[in-house]
Amino acid sequence: MIKYWPNKQSINLNNCVVDLFLNIEKKLYYKLSNKTNYYLQIDILNEKYRNKLFYLILSEFKTLILDLIELNISKQKLLQLNQQIKNHLINKVLKNFILNINSKYKIKSHNFISVEHDKLSYNLMIYLIFGSSHITKNIFLFEEIYTPFKHVQIIFENFIIELSSIIVNYTINNFMNSPTISKLIQYKEICNKYYISNRSIIFFINNLKLQNLIYQYIYMPKYIYSGHQQIWLISSSGLIKKHIFLSRIEEIKKFNQVKIFFLFWLEIKDIIMPKVEKLLLKIIHYLAYISISFLSNIMIIITRVIIFYLNR
Repeated sequence: MIKYWPNKQSINLNNCVVDLFLNIEKKLYYKLSNKTNYYLQIDILNEKYRNKLFYLILSEFKTLILDLIELNISKQKLLQLNQQIKNHLINKVLKNFILNINSKYKIKSHNFISVEHDKLSYNLMIYLIFGSSHITKNIFLFEEIYTPFKHVQIIFENFIIELSSIIVNYTINNFMNSPTISKLIQYKEICNKYYISNRSIIFFINNLKLQNLIYQYIYMPKYIYSGHQQIWLISSSGLIKKHIFLSRIEEIKKFNQVKIFFLFWLEIKDIIMPKVEKLLLKIIHYLAYISISFLSNIMIIITRVIIFYLNR
């Protein structure tokens, strides 16, 4: 039986929010290693500190949601302050995470911009504070009032992994030009065993940059155009990557010329490539037929010549 998310503010919604946080907390006991071929910023952390970071995000987000409910914030105000709220959360977790690594280090607040997942993070807060009936219509595949509990949990898991990647990315980049990078990363042995030297860390960061560049200009426009969103989930075997439907029409309007050209190329490819494939298959078929016929005739001629000479 499918469990649906409550569609309005009620005791039932409060209970579901509690259940959701408990479910996520239980999942944090799983092994949180990356099970894909895709690089994540948090890959640089070992299991212990990756788990600590996830717990920090979960704890601070719980406090944030309670504060927003207590403030009786409106949906419109939440939309206006979405980026600021997210920035506040990231900065708070970042400071606590750095303190876990080195209590002597102080970090200033920073303005984090994460455009791709903003819609999901905003909708997650709508689900938790107001219920599913307040979600924008047709943004997901199902009707708002029939939102599965599992769907909200998926968005929540992705939210935690997304924030953890932003925090680790900032932590690394903030020390890239400093001789203390190796000291910070290796302090208290927080680093994954594969990234314990400056060379391996720089190699990892360069791979991340290349991957993000390819994703930004090739895969992301394709996902947006086809109405998909790449998300990360916490499974019993580790962190995995999936896709969900998400209406992103308004994002297409913000595309630059490079992304528009890529979309145009996709359209041309979808129209022309099937016809080219059919033509190539026909050509290959005819060439194979001609080759077989030619070889058959050659064999017949050779056989007749052999028989002729044998008869003589």
